[in-house]
Amino acid sequence: MNSDKFTTMDKTIPSTGIFHRTLRGMMVAVMAVAAALCMTSAQAAGPVQVKTALDSAYILMGKQTTLHVDIVQDRGTQGHFLNVGDTLTSAVDVVSVGKPDTSDIGSGREEIRQQIVIQAFDSGLYTIPPFVYAAGGDTVMSNDLPLKVVPVAVDSLKTIHDYAGTVDAGWKLWDFVPDFIADYWWVILICALVVLAVAVVFFFRKKKVVDVLPKKKPVPPYELAMQALTRLKEAKLCENGHEKEFYTRLTEILRTYLEQRFGINAMEMTTTQIVHQVKEHDVTRPSSDLMKEILEMADFVKFAKVRPLPDDNVKSFAMATRFVESTRPVEPVENTAATPEAAESNNPQPNK
Repeated sequence: MNSDKFTTMDKTIPSTGIFHRTLRGMMVAVMAVAAALCMTSAQAAGPVQVKTALDSAYILMGKQTTLHVDIVQDRGTQGHFLNVGDTLTSAVDVVSVGKPDTSDIGSGREEIRQQIVIQAFDSGLYTIPPFVYAAGGDTVMSNDLPLKVVPVAVDSLKTIHDYAGTVDAGWKLWDFVPDFIADYWWVILICALVVLAVAVVFFFRKKKVVDVLPKKKPVPPYELAMQALTRLKEAKLCENGHEKEFYTRLTEILRTYLEQRFGINAMEMTTTQIVHQVKEHDVTRPSSDLMKEILEMADFVKFAKVRPLPDDNVKSFAMATRFVESTRPVEPVENTAATPEAAESNNPQPNK
């Protein structure tokens, strides 16, 4: 009976090997979860590290050296220095600050490198204080740096001279030229050359066109006067009752002819003055009576409002034409060569 009970219990209770394997698997899972949590916490918040270093801890007075700043922090963390300005100490000046160079170093971390050029003019041993870097809610300080500034060796045997006196540099033409001309003289020169080139091209082109076009022969005053008289006659002003306009145009033609032909400013003269000038001229003296009669008749018509007879109008026009014809310039006679044929034609022999 007892043996049967133990047999039943062996069938219902698991064996010892299966139990051990199950317990080992649970422990491995717990350890994996714990490791994952540790890695996540390590990635989520890592410490910020700030380190500084100098290219050279010994420099000559007045020389420069480079200070390297190295920051390691979580990626995307925003931070800034609290104590970096124009000077690091009372004797160490900041010359320039380079741009930061950021690189990814993995595991959610980044490294920022920056270079600062420093300079000192007083000899001595100085300690560059730690850089204070604020990132998020934390403040981190870097290491301090010693800097030895060595004075420049001076030879005591050499004489130290004072500043040299002023030297007269003389004067040049540019000293009297305004600054905008002295600075941009080349622009002004180019503009002047362009204007000169355009002027030369325009001049030669205009000259070429003028040379190609035939020159108009000026019309003599005699022909102008005769053409004007012809147009006046064709207008038939007297036949239409416009005697005043007829005499006005007739006297203007004669006044213009006197001015162009003999240089008498008849347009600005009275009748008496014109007659006097005509009598004084050798060419117009014989025809002065014609001019006097025409001008007096015109004055009666224009100012006294006398209406002349048709015969008076015809007579005045004829006298004007006769005055112009009698004072026309004499054309020079061409000299013909004295040939026997010309002599025979000019002096025909009587028929025998």
